[in-house]
This record gives sequence, C-alpha cells and structure tokens, in this order.
Amino acid sequence: MEQEQGSLREESPQEFARRVRLPFVNIGLLTRALTHRSYMNEHKEAVEDNERLEFLGDAVLDFLVGAWLYNRFPEMAEGQLTRLRAALVGNQELADFARNLEIGMAMRLGRGEAENGGRDRPALLGATFEAIVGALYLDGGIQPVRSFVEPLLEVAVQEIMAARLDHDPKSLLQEWSQAQGYGPPIYRTASDSGPDHDKCFEVAVAINGQECGRGSGHSKQTAAKAAAQTALDALGIE
Repeated sequence: MEQEQGSLREESPQEFARRVRLPFVNIGLLTRALTHRSYMNEHKEAVEDNERLEFLGDAVLDFLVGAWLYNRFPEMAEGQLTRLRAALVGNQELADFARNLEIGMAMRLGRGEAENGGRDRPALLGATFEAIVGALYLDGGIQPVRSFVEPLLEVAVQEIMAARLDHDPKSLLQEWSQAQGYGPPIYRTASDSGPDHDKCFEVAVAINGQECGRGSGHSKQTAAKAAAQTALDALGIE
C-alpha cells in the first residue's frame, strides 16, 4: 500500500521488486532489507531492521566485485584491482547505485528520518543497497546478485577509470616506498589551526626518515592524502 512519508511517495517492497526486476521468492527478505531502524522505533509490528542484511551484503559485494574485476581485467596488476574494488564498494558509489535505482522511494523510514532527508542521505542509501544485496543472496544465491550488480559495475568502472577516482595517492606512495625497500610512509600532523568547527590540519609525510611532502585540509585524512600527492609529484610518480 502506498503511503506519503516526507516529501517522496513510499513505494512498497512488491512495487520496488517489480520495477527493478528483482526475482524475490521471499518478499519478506526484501521488506527487511528496506527497513531502517528508525522505522522499527515507530512500528512495533516490524520484526527486524536491515543492519544484519547490510553486514552480509557488504561481504557478498566484496567477493563478487573482486571476482568480477579479476575476470574483467585479466592483465591488471593486484594493486590497481584493489584500488578499483575499493572505489566500487565504497559508500559513495553504492549510494550512487541506490540513487540510480531510486531505492530511496522504497526505503522504510521513521517519519522524522524521512522528513529530515533520509531518503537521499548517502550513508542510508549505501547501507540499504548492501542490505538488498544480502537479502537477494539469501533468497536465491549468488547468481541473482550477479545479474543485479554486474550491469551496474560495468558502467561504474568505466566512469571511475576515466575520472581516475581509483587514484589513491596514499596507496600509490606506499607501493612505491615498499618497492624501494623503505617500508611504509610515516604521516604526522605538523600543525592545526582554526576554531573547532572549522579546523585546518597540516600533515607531513616521510619516507626512510626523510620528509618528502606536506598537505593541508579540513580533516587529517584529507591533509594526509594531499601530502602523499605532493610527495608523488616531487618523485615524478603518476
């Protein structure tokens, strides 16, 4: 039965399965995959939320994407395969898959979560996509998951490679450093400035005891990536 929750119409699990062509035998599994814990708080009749299915779906995706990349790119080195897999199973990409499939319309959310934009929140979209994968695996095994996910991967991997979204400067710098026999790069926070709500960090990276790059950003992770990119540029590594 259709309901209004927040600004978007809520689609039933049955409607969603028909629209996306998901071959569920047990529609209850899909219902659970679409159920956020905020819905449980307001609907006592709901039996379980999607967090356990999200856990399972994460593991299934890791395996499936790894196997798909291995077969799709038989000449690709392990390091690049690893980076591509990380990009494909990262929450940003999973949230994009969910948006393309309009999963937000079918998510079972509490009223407050829906009214506060939960249907387009990347963390919820990515988690729900993983839960659907977990439910599909329990319902029919790996083949239905493959049929569902692999067409999405084929489009996404081309976009990732074209935009170099798999380019992780920290991973590249570590691969180079270890290949030279130096061990992993060492990162340290050189300084921080600004108020607590708008901090700016400067991070330095050293290889074999020698500083080789610095970077700044509004998080230590962003600053470390910038430092690694500075080091790669100085070393002439692309």
